[in-house]
Amino acid sequence: MASDEEVSAVGSVLVNTQQDLTTRFRALFTLRNLGGAEAIKWISDAFVDESALLKHELAYCLGQMQDERAIPVLEMVLKDTNQEPMVRHEAGEALGAIGNPKVLDLLKKHAEDPVVEVAETCQLAIRRVEWLINGGSNSAESTDGNPYCSVDPAPPAPKKSVPELRAQLLDESLPLFERYRAMFALRNLGTEEAVLALGDGLQCSSALFRHEIGYVLGQIQHEASIPQLQAALERTDENAMVRHECAEALGSIGKKPCLEILQRYRTDPERVVKESCEVALDMLEYENSSQFQYADGLLRLQSGSKIC
Repeated sequence: MASDEEVSAVGSVLVNTQQDLTTRFRALFTLRNLGGAEAIKWISDAFVDESALLKHELAYCLGQMQDERAIPVLEMVLKDTNQEPMVRHEAGEALGAIGNPKVLDLLKKHAEDPVVEVAETCQLAIRRVEWLINGGSNSAESTDGNPYCSVDPAPPAPKKSVPELRAQLLDESLPLFERYRAMFALRNLGTEEAVLALGDGLQCSSALFRHEIGYVLGQIQHEASIPQLQAALERTDENAMVRHECAEALGSIGKKPCLEILQRYRTDPERVVKESCEVALDMLEYENSSQFQYADGLLRLQSGSKIC
């Protein structure tokens, strides 16, 4: 277990605005993996940053850590209407990931939030917490076939064929929670047929839904999704939250065509898209080297060592 001094060494990199964003992202993921009260403190301190992308990722990491000590800062971020919608949305999702019923009143309040992405996120988080209360975490479907070990906004749907899951995914008359369940069931299958079905979700009306499609396609890392992710990134009238997630997914896939696409958008006028392309290119560089692993690696810290 890392000492508080070692955690602080990483945390000081995260909050240092003079460091480039990719270095700070690596520090963030290291803190997520280290865990504990000191890591949560450093992550919480970074919510004053100017980068919506970074703050969105801070909230995501706190949710994945599932440490109830992160609840107060996540509640504060969700309630703060001066924060960007994508940051508030991620805070709501993180509260659902932690799953403590004490957050239900706040989630219910913001389920009617005037920002639609925040409202939809809180509606999903309520359903997830209620699912946990009803014993969902102990059911087979809670981890059924999930090779990613991620804490998802909804459990996968029971086993169905890809056409059945695709129909559920795209049926906009269904509650979003049920469509998310189809999404994660398709993700867990991970076949080309499932990937193409997921890609069709990038045409659906909810920006929150489209953003989550981009996220799961990044998890799967299947080359069949590249054309659909590229098309979404290239739509300049697309919600920036969606474009950013598609850019990061292309970085996760890490193939040569992805590099060419991301290079074209690394100077995008939309800051969150520009920064996502920068981070994605760094991820892509990792995919083709032996560098620090974003998702699971831990930095070995020595005095004066550089985060690289």
